[in-house]
Amino acid sequence: MKLENRIAIVTGAAKGMGEAITLRLASEGADLLLAARDIDALEAVAVKVRDLGRRAEVIGADVTNEGQVRAMIARALEAFGGRIDVLVNIAGVTGPIETPVWKLEQEGFDYVTTANIRGTFLPMKHVLPTMIAQGAGRVINIGGSSGLRGYRYRAAYSASKWAVRGLSKTAALDVGEYGVTVNVVCPGIVETPRMQKLCREKARVRGWTVEKVYQEYVDDMALKRVTTPEDVAGAVLFLASDDARNITGQEVVVDGGWAV
Repeated sequence: MKLENRIAIVTGAAKGMGEAITLRLASEGADLLLAARDIDALEAVAVKVRDLGRRAEVIGADVTNEGQVRAMIARALEAFGGRIDVLVNIAGVTGPIETPVWKLEQEGFDYVTTANIRGTFLPMKHVLPTMIAQGAGRVINIGGSSGLRGYRYRAAYSASKWAVRGLSKTAALDVGEYGVTVNVVCPGIVETPRMQKLCREKARVRGWTVEKVYQEYVDDMALKRVTTPEDVAGAVLFLASDDARNITGQEVVVDGGWAV
């Protein structure tokens, strides 16, 4: 197995992409610390990990709170013998939808950028000393293809995903000499309850049907196929494995050709 006996932390592991990525890593041999704010949902995912024969610990954590992130890393080190091999930062928010820049409230902008940028930065900050000491580690941040091109009426979200790319590239330069890689997976729209909510809100604002909004996304993709959580999980697994040992500071785009 590609991740046999490796230790991974996954933030935002409770639902959607987080669950799919967690189970993919576990199926390839990883033991995991799962973090999110929804403990009940985390516990349900942890049961599935244990059914695969791997260890799973859960912790409630707000990744924008440094004290809670510090406690999350300490819990992983205590539970798994002082080693952390993989960090996957998934936790994030979508924020205001169908809102042009001049109508975007500061509070909405700050909410998105804080969650998506600080919520990626803090777990990296607190896990990297362990990986540096080990002389090895994999950090995979979930960005978005909206961080590769403009995204109309989604200024806060797009800005945050551009920032995740910049943060990841810079961190890759900082830690490369220690054998640690930092990369980004950039999904487009993904077939999850979050996508359904997005389509409903766009439909409401535009006066469209949900089906018309969904089809607009499909029509924008070269492959005419919406990404699944399992598609994203495959890219994360690749970057977490030894197959990607000489890849760092890069983006793997999984969006059906939306950002081409």
